[in-house]
Amino acid sequence: MNIYLSAIIHVQENAMMDAIEILKKLVIETRKEKGCMQYDLFEDNRNKGVFFIHEAWETQEDLQNHQAAPHMMLFRQAIGPILEKSNMVYLGNKLF
Repeated sequence: MNIYLSAIIHVQENAMMDAIEILKKLVIETRKEKGCMQYDLFEDNRNKGVFFIHEAWETQEDLQNHQAAPHMMLFRQAIGPILEKSNMVYLGNKLF
């Protein structure tokens, strides 16, 4: 069964350009991973500093491997200091 995830990331407004570069690197590296079916980055049109990522993975194991990937560790280190608040992550099943 495929795994679907959405993450919402709130960064400080004065760190927008840094955040975009950090997120861009994350997307590029993640799309190379085994089992990654979708990994798309969006910027909220109404709220500055709010980004969201929609992900689709072939298996739970692929998602777990992604969470432990070296580029994810680098992402967490880089994004942490510029977060406005904690990330929100939603894991779901596709209904139709």
